Amino acid sequence: MRIGFAGLGVMGGPMARHLIEAGHQVVGYNRTLAKAVAWAEATGGAVAETPQGAGEAAELFILCVGNDEDVRQVVRAALETVPTGCVFVDHTTTSARLARDMGEWAGARGCAFVDAPVSGGQAGAENGQLSVMAGGDAAALDRARPVLEAYSKAIQHMGPVGSGQLTKMVNQICIAGVVQGLAEAVHFAQQAGLDTEAVYGAISKGAAQSWQMDNRWATMARGEFNFGFAVDWMRKDLGLVLDEARANHSHLALTALVDQFYSEVQAMGGARWDTSSLAARLQDRSGR
Repeated sequence: MRIGFAGLGVMGGPMARHLIEAGHQVVGYNRTLAKAVAWAEATGGAVAETPQGAGEAAELFILCVGNDEDVRQVVRAALETVPTGCVFVDHTTTSARLARDMGEWAGARGCAFVDAPVSGGQAGAENGQLSVMAGGDAAALDRARPVLEAYSKAIQHMGPVGSGQLTKMVNQICIAGVVQGLAEAVHFAQQAGLDTEAVYGAISKGAAQSWQMDNRWATMARGEFNFGFAVDWMRKDLGLVLDEARANHSHLALTALVDQFYSEVQAMGGARWDTSSLAARLQDRSGR
Protein backbone atom coordinates (compact mmCIF):
# COMPACT_ATOMS: atom_id res chain seq x y z
CA MET A 1 0.00 0.00 0.00
CA ARG A 2 1.18 3.57 -0.64
CA ILE A 3 1.30 5.39 2.69
CA GLY A 4 1.99 8.98 3.67
CA PHE A 5 3.48 9.23 7.17
CA ALA A 6 3.77 12.54 9.06
CA GLY A 7 5.96 12.70 12.15
CA LEU A 8 9.20 10.72 12.21
CA GLY A 9 10.28 11.22 15.82
CA VAL A 10 10.98 8.69 18.56
CA MET A 11 7.58 7.05 18.01
CA GLY A 12 6.75 7.71 14.38
CA GLY A 13 10.19 6.92 13.00
CA PRO A 14 10.23 3.29 14.17
CA MET A 15 6.56 2.82 13.25
CA ALA A 16 7.20 3.99 9.71
CA ARG A 17 10.26 1.73 9.54
CA HIS A 18 8.11 -1.29 10.40
CA LEU A 19 5.81 -0.39 7.50
CA ILE A 20 8.71 -0.38 5.06
CA GLU A 21 9.92 -3.71 6.43
CA ALA A 22 6.40 -5.06 5.83
CA GLY A 23 6.69 -4.13 2.16
CA HIS A 24 4.69 -0.89 2.02
CA GLN A 25 5.71 2.18 0.03
CA VAL A 26 6.10 4.93 2.63
CA VAL A 27 6.59 8.62 1.91
CA GLY A 28 7.65 10.34 5.13
CA TYR A 29 7.18 13.96 6.15
CA ASN A 30 8.67 15.68 9.18
CA ARG A 31 8.56 19.34 10.12
CA THR A 32 12.36 19.21 10.53
CA LEU A 33 13.44 18.04 7.08
CA ALA A 34 16.85 16.81 8.24
CA LYS A 35 15.17 14.28 10.51
CA ALA A 36 13.11 12.94 7.60
CA VAL A 37 16.22 12.67 5.44
CA ALA A 38 18.07 10.75 8.16
CA TRP A 39 15.09 8.42 8.56
CA ALA A 40 14.95 7.78 4.81
CA GLU A 41 18.67 7.05 4.62
CA ALA A 42 18.33 4.52 7.45
CA THR A 43 15.19 2.80 6.17
CA GLY A 44 15.02 3.22 2.41
CA GLY A 45 11.83 5.26 2.63
CA ALA A 46 11.01 8.29 0.49
CA VAL A 47 10.82 11.88 1.74
CA ALA A 48 8.32 14.66 1.06
CA GLU A 49 9.04 18.24 2.02
CA THR A 50 5.35 18.98 2.71
CA PRO A 51 2.26 17.10 3.90
CA GLN A 52 0.82 17.66 0.44
CA GLY A 53 3.74 15.78 -1.05
CA ALA A 54 3.33 12.90 1.39
CA GLY A 55 -0.36 12.74 0.60
CA GLU A 56 -0.13 12.42 -3.17
CA ALA A 57 -1.65 9.08 -4.23
CA ALA A 58 -1.70 7.89 -0.60
CA GLU A 59 -4.23 5.18 0.19
CA LEU A 60 -3.47 5.64 3.87
CA PHE A 61 -2.13 8.75 5.63
CA ILE A 62 -0.74 8.17 9.13
CA LEU A 63 0.14 10.87 11.65
CA CYS A 64 2.23 10.75 14.80
CA VAL A 65 2.92 14.40 15.57
CA GLY A 66 2.85 16.64 18.63
CA ASN A 67 -0.50 18.15 19.51
CA ASP A 68 -3.91 19.29 18.29
CA GLU A 69 -2.61 22.17 16.20
CA ASP A 70 0.03 20.01 14.53
CA VAL A 71 -2.65 17.50 13.51
CA ARG A 72 -4.92 20.26 12.25
CA GLN A 73 -2.21 21.76 10.06
CA VAL A 74 -1.04 18.44 8.61
CA VAL A 75 -4.53 17.14 7.85
CA ARG A 76 -5.61 20.42 6.28
CA ALA A 77 -2.57 20.37 4.01
CA ALA A 78 -2.74 16.67 3.12
CA LEU A 79 -6.42 16.92 2.21
CA GLU A 80 -5.35 19.11 -0.71
CA THR A 81 -3.71 16.16 -2.46
CA VAL A 82 -4.87 12.81 -1.07
CA PRO A 83 -7.20 10.86 -3.36
CA THR A 84 -10.84 10.31 -2.50
CA GLY A 85 -11.20 7.34 -0.21
CA CYS A 86 -7.92 7.87 1.63
CA VAL A 87 -8.02 6.84 5.30
CA PHE A 88 -6.31 9.10 7.82
CA VAL A 89 -5.04 7.32 10.94
CA ASP A 90 -3.89 9.65 13.70
CA HIS A 91 -1.66 8.14 16.40
CA THR A 92 -1.13 11.52 18.08
CA THR A 93 -2.63 11.94 21.54
CA THR A 94 -5.07 14.83 21.10
CA SER A 95 -8.39 16.11 22.36
CA ALA A 96 -11.49 14.18 21.41
CA ARG A 97 -12.93 17.39 19.96
CA LEU A 98 -10.02 17.67 17.53
CA ALA A 99 -10.62 14.09 16.39
CA ARG A 100 -14.29 14.82 15.74
CA ASP A 101 -13.41 17.97 13.79
CA MET A 102 -10.91 16.05 11.67
CA GLY A 103 -13.55 13.40 11.04
CA GLU A 104 -15.84 16.07 9.62
CA TRP A 105 -13.07 17.58 7.50
CA ALA A 106 -12.04 14.23 6.05
CA GLY A 107 -15.63 13.19 5.42
CA ALA A 108 -16.32 16.38 3.48
CA ARG A 109 -13.42 15.46 1.17
CA GLY A 110 -14.64 11.88 0.67
CA CYS A 111 -12.05 10.44 3.07
CA ALA A 112 -12.18 8.80 6.50
CA PHE A 113 -10.47 9.70 9.77
CA VAL A 114 -9.57 7.25 12.53
CA ASP A 115 -8.26 8.58 15.84
CA ALA A 116 -5.88 5.87 17.03
CA PRO A 117 -3.66 6.87 19.96
CA VAL A 118 -1.23 4.25 21.18
CA SER A 119 0.18 2.89 24.41
CA GLY A 120 3.52 1.18 24.82
CA GLY A 121 5.95 4.06 24.56
CA GLN A 122 9.18 4.24 22.61
CA ALA A 123 10.06 0.62 23.35
CA GLY A 124 6.69 -0.51 21.99
CA ALA A 125 7.25 1.48 18.80
CA GLU A 126 10.78 0.11 18.35
CA ASN A 127 9.67 -3.48 18.94
CA GLY A 128 6.38 -3.31 17.03
CA GLN A 129 4.38 -4.00 20.19
CA LEU A 130 2.07 -1.01 20.52
CA SER A 131 -1.52 -1.17 21.72
CA VAL A 132 -3.88 0.87 19.54
CA MET A 133 -7.24 2.24 20.74
CA ALA A 134 -9.20 3.44 17.72
CA GLY A 135 -12.26 5.56 17.13
CA GLY A 136 -14.01 6.06 13.81
CA ASP A 137 -15.78 4.14 11.10
CA ALA A 138 -15.27 0.40 11.60
CA ALA A 139 -14.89 -0.23 7.86
CA ALA A 140 -12.15 2.41 7.62
CA LEU A 141 -10.31 0.80 10.53
CA ASP A 142 -10.65 -2.60 8.87
CA ARG A 143 -8.93 -1.20 5.77
CA ALA A 144 -6.08 0.15 7.88
CA ARG A 145 -5.78 -2.77 10.30
CA PRO A 146 -3.48 -5.01 8.22
CA VAL A 147 -1.08 -2.07 7.90
CA LEU A 148 -1.20 -1.08 11.57
CA GLU A 149 -0.46 -4.67 12.58
CA ALA A 150 3.12 -4.10 11.40
CA TYR A 151 3.84 -2.23 14.65
CA SER A 152 0.96 -3.25 16.93
CA LYS A 153 0.25 -6.17 19.22
CA ALA A 154 -3.39 -5.19 19.79
CA ILE A 155 -5.89 -2.98 17.92
CA GLN A 156 -9.22 -2.30 19.59
CA HIS A 157 -12.12 -0.45 17.96
CA MET A 158 -13.70 1.73 20.66
CA GLY A 159 -16.62 3.35 18.81
CA PRO A 160 -17.20 6.53 16.80
CA VAL A 161 -14.51 9.06 16.05
CA GLY A 162 -13.12 10.56 19.27
CA SER A 163 -13.54 7.32 21.22
CA GLY A 164 -9.91 6.38 20.75
CA GLN A 165 -8.76 9.63 22.35
CA LEU A 166 -11.19 9.22 25.24
CA THR A 167 -9.83 5.72 25.83
CA LYS A 168 -6.25 7.04 25.82
CA MET A 169 -7.34 9.50 28.51
CA VAL A 170 -8.51 6.58 30.63
CA ASN A 171 -5.10 4.99 30.07
CA GLN A 172 -3.29 8.11 31.27
CA ILE A 173 -5.52 8.42 34.35
CA CYS A 174 -4.53 4.87 35.30
CA ILE A 175 -0.83 5.46 34.73
CA ALA A 176 -0.80 8.69 36.74
CA GLY A 177 -2.34 7.04 39.79
CA VAL A 178 -0.24 3.89 39.64
CA VAL A 179 3.06 5.75 39.19
CA GLN A 180 2.32 8.09 42.11
CA GLY A 181 1.45 5.14 44.34
CA LEU A 182 4.62 3.34 43.30
CA ALA A 183 6.76 6.45 43.91
CA GLU A 184 5.35 6.77 47.42
CA ALA A 185 5.93 3.06 48.09
CA VAL A 186 9.60 3.25 47.05
CA HIS A 187 10.03 6.43 49.07
CA PHE A 188 8.44 4.88 52.17
CA ALA A 189 10.61 1.76 51.88
CA GLN A 190 13.75 3.86 51.65
CA GLN A 191 12.76 6.08 54.56
CA ALA A 192 12.04 2.98 56.64
CA GLY A 193 15.51 1.63 55.94
CA LEU A 194 14.29 -1.42 54.05
CA ASP A 195 16.19 -3.22 51.28
CA THR A 196 14.11 -2.07 48.29
CA GLU A 197 15.14 -5.08 46.20
CA ALA A 198 13.96 -7.42 48.93
CA VAL A 199 10.70 -5.46 49.25
CA TYR A 200 10.10 -5.87 45.53
CA GLY A 201 10.70 -9.59 45.82
CA ALA A 202 8.22 -9.80 48.67
CA ILE A 203 5.34 -7.86 47.12
CA SER A 204 5.70 -8.13 43.34
CA LYS A 205 3.98 -11.51 43.03
CA GLY A 206 0.88 -10.41 44.92
CA ALA A 207 -1.92 -7.88 44.56
CA ALA A 208 0.47 -4.92 44.35
CA GLN A 209 2.06 -6.17 41.14
CA SER A 210 1.85 -3.98 38.03
CA TRP A 211 3.78 -3.28 34.83
CA GLN A 212 5.07 -0.10 36.42
CA MET A 213 6.33 -2.02 39.46
CA ASP A 214 8.07 -4.65 37.36
CA ASN A 215 9.74 -2.10 35.10
CA ARG A 216 10.25 0.99 37.26
CA TRP A 217 10.60 -0.06 40.93
CA ALA A 218 14.36 -0.65 40.76
CA THR A 219 15.10 2.39 38.62
CA MET A 220 13.03 4.63 40.87
CA ALA A 221 15.00 3.37 43.85
CA ARG A 222 18.25 4.21 42.04
CA GLY A 223 17.03 7.65 40.95
CA GLU A 224 17.16 6.84 37.24
CA PHE A 225 14.56 8.65 35.14
CA ASN A 226 15.61 8.33 31.51
CA PHE A 227 13.10 5.90 30.05
CA GLY A 228 11.35 7.62 27.18
CA PHE A 229 7.96 9.21 27.84
CA ALA A 230 8.77 12.68 29.16
CA VAL A 231 7.05 14.64 31.93
CA ASP A 232 6.29 17.43 29.44
CA TRP A 233 4.33 14.95 27.31
CA MET A 234 2.50 13.52 30.29
CA ARG A 235 1.45 16.98 31.41
CA LYS A 236 0.12 17.65 27.90
CA ASP A 237 -1.90 14.44 28.10
CA LEU A 238 -3.19 15.12 31.60
CA GLY A 239 -4.22 18.60 30.49
CA LEU A 240 -6.39 16.98 27.81
CA VAL A 241 -7.82 14.62 30.44
CA LEU A 242 -8.69 17.41 32.85
CA ASP A 243 -10.23 19.56 30.09
CA GLU A 244 -12.45 16.64 29.07
CA ALA A 245 -13.33 15.95 32.71
CA ARG A 246 -14.57 19.50 33.14
CA ALA A 247 -16.72 19.07 30.03
CA ASN A 248 -18.25 15.72 31.07
CA HIS A 249 -18.41 16.50 34.81
CA SER A 250 -16.01 13.74 35.88
CA HIS A 251 -14.38 14.10 39.30
CA LEU A 252 -10.67 13.40 38.97
CA ALA A 253 -9.14 14.61 42.23
CA LEU A 254 -6.17 12.22 42.13
CA THR A 255 -5.37 12.94 38.48
CA ALA A 256 -5.42 16.69 39.14
CA LEU A 257 -3.13 16.22 42.13
CA VAL A 258 -0.63 14.11 40.19
CA ASP A 259 -0.64 16.71 37.41
CA GLN A 260 0.34 19.26 40.05
CA PHE A 261 3.12 16.96 41.24
CA TYR A 262 4.42 16.72 37.69
CA SER A 263 4.52 20.52 37.51
CA GLU A 264 6.81 20.39 40.57
CA VAL A 265 9.06 17.91 38.75
CA GLN A 266 9.24 20.33 35.82
CA ALA A 267 10.25 23.10 38.23
CA MET A 268 13.05 20.81 39.49
CA GLY A 269 14.44 20.67 35.95
CA GLY A 270 12.83 17.34 35.12
CA ALA A 271 10.76 18.30 32.09
CA ARG A 272 12.51 15.64 29.98
CA TRP A 273 12.68 12.99 32.71
CA ASP A 274 10.27 10.09 32.27
CA THR A 275 7.01 9.75 34.17
CA SER A 276 8.53 7.66 36.97
CA SER A 277 10.33 10.83 38.09
CA LEU A 278 7.49 11.47 40.53
CA ALA A 279 9.90 9.61 42.83
CA ALA A 280 12.49 12.36 42.36
CA ARG A 281 10.09 14.89 43.86
CA LEU A 282 9.80 12.80 47.03
CA GLN A 283 13.54 12.14 47.17
CA ASP A 284 14.17 15.87 46.84
CA ARG A 285 11.85 16.63 49.74
CA SER A 286 13.46 14.08 52.05
CA GLY A 287 17.04 14.64 50.96
CA ARG A 288 17.46 11.00 49.88
